[in-house]
Amino acid sequence: MSEPFPPESVAQPPSGADLSLPAPTEPAEAAVQITHVIYALYALGLLSAGIIAVAGLIVAYIKRDDVAGTYLASHMSWLIRTFWWAFGWCALIWVFIFATLGIGLLIAWLFFGIVWVWGAYRIIKGWLRLAEKRAVA
Repeated sequence: MSEPFPPESVAQPPSGADLSLPAPTEPAEAAVQITHVIYALYALGLLSAGIIAVAGLIVAYIKRDDVAGTYLASHMSWLIRTFWWAFGWCALIWVFIFATLGIGLLIAWLFFGIVWVWGAYRIIKGWLRLAEKRAVA
């Protein structure tokens, strides 16, 4: 039985071609500084029930396209996902509180605390990676 594609019909790269992936571009220093500001806004958001973090979210969305192809792109995605996951979990906790007619507030503080610690972890981890000029994973 013959092969569906004979080996000579498969395209081969030219000899001596560089097959490595292109190196990510180095971000502008202004973009790095703006990313530090976004992390600071998120950190302040931990103290303001997320209100200040909304400003950071807006800036992250605005600057996301500007840092595409750099290690900062992973930071923007990290920050945006951090905000929306925390928002989603807090919304579910509020639904629980209202569904239990306020009685759930007796234990809801524990769940809000868990979300706060998780958010602090993500901000600290991301900010440390940014200081090391590394992508956040």
